[in-house]
Amino acid sequence: MTLFSDLGLNDSILKAIGDLGFQTPTPIQEKTIPTILSSANDVVALAQTGTGKTAGFGLPVLQLIDNDLRQPQALVLAPTRELCLQIASDLTRFSKHISNLNIAAIYGGASIVPQIKMLKAGVQIVVGTPGRTLDVIRRGALRLGRIKWLVLDEADEMLNMGFKEDLDEILLSTPSEKQTLLFSATMPNEVRDIANLYMNNAVEIAVGAKNAAADNVKHEYYMVKAADRYLALKRLADINPKIYGIVFCRTRQETKEVADKLIQDGYNADALHGDLSQAQRDYVMNRFRNKSLQLLIATDVAARGLDVNDLTHVINYNLPDDPEVYIHRSGRTGRAGKSGVSMTIIHSRETRKIKELEKISGKHFELKLVPSGREICEKRLFTVLDKLERIEVDENEISDFLPLAIKKLSWLDKDELIKRLVGLEFNHFIEYYKGAPDLNVAQEKEKDSTSNKRQQKRNKTYSRFYINLGLKNGLNATSLIGLINELTDDKSIDIGKIDILRKFSFFEIEKDFEQKILSSFNGVVYENIPVKVEVTAPADDNFDKNDRFGFERRKVKEDLGPQAARKPKKQRGGNDWSEVNQRRGGKFKDNRFGDNNHRDKRRKKR
Repeated sequence: MTLFSDLGLNDSILKAIGDLGFQTPTPIQEKTIPTILSSANDVVALAQTGTGKTAGFGLPVLQLIDNDLRQPQALVLAPTRELCLQIASDLTRFSKHISNLNIAAIYGGASIVPQIKMLKAGVQIVVGTPGRTLDVIRRGALRLGRIKWLVLDEADEMLNMGFKEDLDEILLSTPSEKQTLLFSATMPNEVRDIANLYMNNAVEIAVGAKNAAADNVKHEYYMVKAADRYLALKRLADINPKIYGIVFCRTRQETKEVADKLIQDGYNADALHGDLSQAQRDYVMNRFRNKSLQLLIATDVAARGLDVNDLTHVINYNLPDDPEVYIHRSGRTGRAGKSGVSMTIIHSRETRKIKELEKISGKHFELKLVPSGREICEKRLFTVLDKLERIEVDENEISDFLPLAIKKLSWLDKDELIKRLVGLEFNHFIEYYKGAPDLNVAQEKEKDSTSNKRQQKRNKTYSRFYINLGLKNGLNATSLIGLINELTDDKSIDIGKIDILRKFSFFEIEKDFEQKILSSFNGVVYENIPVKVEVTAPADDNFDKNDRFGFERRKVKEDLGPQAARKPKKQRGGNDWSEVNQRRGGKFKDNRFGDNNHRDKRRKKR
């Protein structure tokens, strides 16, 4: 068995990690620490969340830093404020016995003034988020001329969050003679491109199979109707009284809704999402870390940087689109040698995703039944009785009050006293779950139900809408559905066919909600672009979605007739288009055919 003392670390660092109770390194630490200490080669390290990557790069860098030089020598970039603060905190603990070493955390959402003062006071290690780090570089507060180590932690997540341009500018500001350490859970093409562009003869270290889930995590899934998802979540929390975990939601809005409902229903829960201020986020996270909260409701991005080893459960309120995200989520429980449970609430149409996850992760997912009201009451009763048995009584402390209690309750016999004591803690569960329905969906029954729903969907009438956003604006089917749900605040609206094109898109909505869609999108701005949504003609079965100009031709055709659509372009742009514009309420401008005119100009140049 390898120990930290076998890896070449000095006494100061060994004493610090010994104080923290660490003796044996994780696989990624065992491989990266000696490599960084003994070689100046760049390193690409691939390991899943929760495998100790911070110590993997932090311990050797701390040992190699020149404490007497009060200038930035190591720059660590992380995707979120939480992870930035967590890394800075870990490095501070690892260096508690190293004198004259200063570490600065640079992140957005907080005043930049004290951060600049800290940099000017002299620091050897800077841990920052890309946006704020680039800001202090441009202000001249952070100079990278003496940087010897550049660490990209959670590189895949930084790229997913859109920091590619910021990373490029920061990397170009660093000296060419440095050691670049890239740590990532996955190696998509974008991360590979950074490695190829900015790293030289990098040593690649991988721990565990790609997308492999942790061995000590049990994977369970529960199948319910989509409308019963929240009720299922409550029952899973009730059947596990000692639960301490994270509930993952898709969007900020869903996170808020689920957390608000749980709090109103008396659960010890709170939300973590991007709309919170830094002070609010710190407050929620501190409560969760010290176990004042049992359930943290969070999005995947907001949960980055949460380094908690004692989580009993991870609950997927919704399955993520990317299987690798599920691996990240489930890896947050079952850490530090402890076991954990990853629960997923699905509806029957998502069973295919479960099969895909089993194939990718190499783990078996057990289909379990959502507990009934009776099962929950029995479990809670046992918990109350167990608590009653184990409670420690200090007779000296309560001796003065016992006579009063005995006198007050002397009219009750033993059986009656037990009934009342149990009821005191237990009545609300009995009342709530009295006559509670079965939430489980049988797969066979659901197939018939799904078939009926499809038939009902075919019988419905849909309105087709045009929206002036497309692939060019980063729109996809998932984000469009999310936008519709968020703006209408109604997830029951039936969404039909969606066509995402380059500069615009089409989507179908049940006709009864036509006016609601138009009013909900009125005045909306998406990615700094005023959104325009209008009802358009039904889809043409022969319409080629790759035809960039098909929509404009069909627009003219439906308003002025087939002959107008065949007129020369010059004639279309004049009075005819003015007439269309007038009929449309003046919503359009004459440059709707700008792309066609631009194409004609290119032809003339040839």
